[in-house]
Amino acid sequence: MPLGFVGWLRYRLNVTETEKMILAALRELETTVKLMPTANPKPNLIPIFMRLDELTTQLPADTGSDLRHYLQRKSYEKARLWLEGVDPEKGTCRR
Repeated sequence: MPLGFVGWLRYRLNVTETEKMILAALRELETTVKLMPTANPKPNLIPIFMRLDELTTQLPADTGSDLRHYLQRKSYEKARLWLEGVDPEKGTCRR
């Protein structure tokens, strides 16, 4: 379930250091992937994935279930959008 503005604002006021580090890693991943077509040699994404896995295990128990779900399912773009306060499901067909 999306946070909605009030839920997102409440969440943003209580964001943890782990969540900040996850967002930084997700942004690094996105930037690195965008460089892939022209990079030579190709960047190694494994360290970023390993960092994300480790940070995911460090999330507090009261972390939003949507965020936890996105990270466990490796839906990294949705996790990044969620952390940025954007509804990751917006615009998708929900049939």
